Amino acid sequence: MKMKSQTLKKAFRAAFPHTIPILAGFWFLGMTYGIYMNVSGFAFWYPMIMSLVIFAGSMEFVAVNMLLGAFQPLQALAMTLMINARHLFYGISMLDKYRGLGWKKIYLIFGMCDESFSINYTAEIPEDVDRGWFMFFVTLLNHLYWFCGATLGGLFGSLIHFNTEGLDFVMVAMFVVIFLEQWLKEKNHTSSLLGIVLSLICLVAFGADDFIIPAMLAMLGVLTLLRRPLEKGGELQ
Repeated sequence: MKMKSQTLKKAFRAAFPHTIPILAGFWFLGMTYGIYMNVSGFAFWYPMIMSLVIFAGSMEFVAVNMLLGAFQPLQALAMTLMINARHLFYGISMLDKYRGLGWKKIYLIFGMCDESFSINYTAEIPEDVDRGWFMFFVTLLNHLYWFCGATLGGLFGSLIHFNTEGLDFVMVAMFVVIFLEQWLKEKNHTSSLLGIVLSLICLVAFGADDFIIPAMLAMLGVLTLLRRPLEKGGELQ
């Protein structure tokens, strides 16, 4: 029992510093979401429960209009699939990392958001830290950050009056930092440059609203074709 407690503490201490940038971003955006729900006429427990059981930031914002409109379950299903289609690619990337983690795998699949994926996929986990518990705590902490932000926003939304326009850029800035961090760790920047170029091509071809899925498909296809050369160069190790 003492050994397990030490394992949990060590994994938590290793995971927490990686989630600190997410804390700031999720509290800002979570409170924005809670305030948005409040001004749309919903009680505080709506964003509280939705942030706990849905945990999909973009979809939760979209769900506000769905709750205010007519009941259209097929439209809601299609919208959810389109908005969160990128998680299909995240899931494929994490198949090996989640293998053999037992019951933790269920929560890791449920709680895998963009930020948790970025950390769990790229983090260099110390050899003496349990990999499964490290990823579990990263996911749990990020989930709690969003839950707390959304709940506070719902509670105090009626008391706070400020212009929230532009707060969503917090996440963009955070991903830029994560990308730069990964760039500095890489010896070969081929895959990163390919990602940038393919994203720009898809942005021009499909527009800002529809380029994400084509860009991911293009990156998946190109990196799959170039996997062996990149592995030889140490890029995918």
